[in-house]
Amino acid sequence: MTHPCRPGSGDLARAHDVFREHESRDLFYRAATALVRLAKVGTVDLTVGEALAVLLRTWNSAYYRYHPPGTGHYAEVEALIETHGAWLESVAHRGIASLTDVDEQPLRTAFTGFETALGPVGAAKALHLLAPCFMPLWDRAIAAEYTGGLGRTGTNAGRYLRFMHATREQSIEVAGDAGAAGRNILKALDEYNYCVFTKKWMRR
Repeated sequence: MTHPCRPGSGDLARAHDVFREHESRDLFYRAATALVRLAKVGTVDLTVGEALAVLLRTWNSAYYRYHPPGTGHYAEVEALIETHGAWLESVAHRGIASLTDVDEQPLRTAFTGFETALGPVGAAKALHLLAPCFMPLWDRAIAAEYTGGLGRTGTNAGRYLRFMHATREQSIEVAGDAGAAGRNILKALDEYNYCVFTKKWMRR
């Protein structure tokens, strides 16, 4: 699924510099990524759902302003991780370039489950932390650019899948992590999208 936005390696490098200059919340991303990894192997006194909350409560704060988490919220996230655990484990170490049609149905099911609990933006962030090289990040502005805009909660799995295919093409075109100077290509592309479409700190 071709998308006209085709950033090159130079664009990703420039976006990384602009992102670091303007956006302080990258610290929370790095901390959450580390916490999720440690929680998965049981070396911290946190569940994976609690580790996910570190990022979700900072990068997805707008959702929580209107949907304050109750006592059962994190348990709901834990239940989702358990329900989709086998599939999530199967994609945890895959790269976006490996996306095929076989992934479509389990991906739609998992995204819809997480979206119901976390909203469409939170779902993408949570799934990215659980499979950081396979599931890309988006926000509403990025989703609007790539899919024409988000629908009501629970209806956006198809849009996310289209976004994944567009991201896969972008990743392949810049040779994956190599095109991002060895960084995670999905994080590099998110920084580019965020700088161009969300904050408009850069032009395409």
